[in-house]
Amino acid sequence: MLLALLELKAARGRFLLMGSVVVLVAALVGVVSGFTTGLGDDTVSALRRLPATHLAFAPGTSTDQFARSLVDDTALDGWRARPGVRATPLGTTITRGTTGSGVEVDFAAFGVEPGSFLDPAPGSLERPDTVVVSRRLADQGVRPGDTLTVDRLGITLTVTGTTARSSYGHVAAAYLPIATWQRIRFTAPGAPASGAPTSGPSVDRLPGQYTAVALQADPGVDLAAADRDLRTRTLTVEAAYPAAPGYTGERVTMTSIQAFLYVIAPLVVGAFFAVWTVQRQPELALLRAMGASRRRLLAHTLGQAAVVVTAGALAGAALAGAVGLLVGSKVPFSLPATALAATMASVILTALAGAAVTLRRVATVDPMTMLGAGR
Repeated sequence: MLLALLELKAARGRFLLMGSVVVLVAALVGVVSGFTTGLGDDTVSALRRLPATHLAFAPGTSTDQFARSLVDDTALDGWRARPGVRATPLGTTITRGTTGSGVEVDFAAFGVEPGSFLDPAPGSLERPDTVVVSRRLADQGVRPGDTLTVDRLGITLTVTGTTARSSYGHVAAAYLPIATWQRIRFTAPGAPASGAPTSGPSVDRLPGQYTAVALQADPGVDLAAADRDLRTRTLTVEAAYPAAPGYTGERVTMTSIQAFLYVIAPLVVGAFFAVWTVQRQPELALLRAMGASRRRLLAHTLGQAAVVVTAGALAGAALAGAVGLLVGSKVPFSLPATALAATMASVILTALAGAAVTLRRVATVDPMTMLGAGR
């Protein structure tokens, strides 16, 4: 190992160049990982925070369930009657509003039943004209006590509290009574408050429908049988993430970029050490002729690769972390220490795998041939 370190010092220019490439690749992998996690959180963090195990959607909605699904009171009552299951309605829609001070915001309206297990702030949604906003909306200037008027509908809500920083489809979440959500979802712009004729439902004749039924199911409950009886389609909350706007496309794009970077790392490192091994043939021949074992030469080569790759990965991790601090909360970026460590470990392993490809030439060295005895 001492000889390996001495070679690193003697050829520091080459190894610094190789290490710089590893730094850039590791930093890119870390940054892409941060954006992948951040975009995922920005799309489904509100769903992740739902205290539910499953969501029951309308049948026939295999994709875009949150946009297309509508379940009625019959399904809701049926789920509530199932033993081992606690059920409550859930509504989701993205809309826009303006505060009393003129701040315009987009928000994802989550309709929940006040006092149910989905209620993020029990006691804050007792009146139909109330709303609890996430901290992301609070950062945009929506504070408790403000009024929030839903655009085109004229529905005015009073902000009664804030909850965890959560979003849905890259839009900050806001929680309001399910009856108010139905007004936002089903009322046509300009619809009258009474039963006067109109092209859409009036606020007095809103359908008893919801996006889904949120469930807390005990282990062992036969949800498939309930689906058959109630004509619903039940998914775990995690399995419903792809139905969130943009979630699948973003994940595929970012994961593909990561995969290409994981392919690039071993190719670059392997190419460098392949050339380095060819250039070191006289030294390797001398070591073999002096009695150095193949195992020792392999450890010698892998030791050099490990030092270069590990140092480069650590520097790349620091660079990726600095990028995360630089962008802050301005963009959806999230790179926890555990995720960063796992990402850098993957970079190190793939890069060392690339270096290991070059070991065959070292392991099959014939010292007499390499010393020129056969010339």
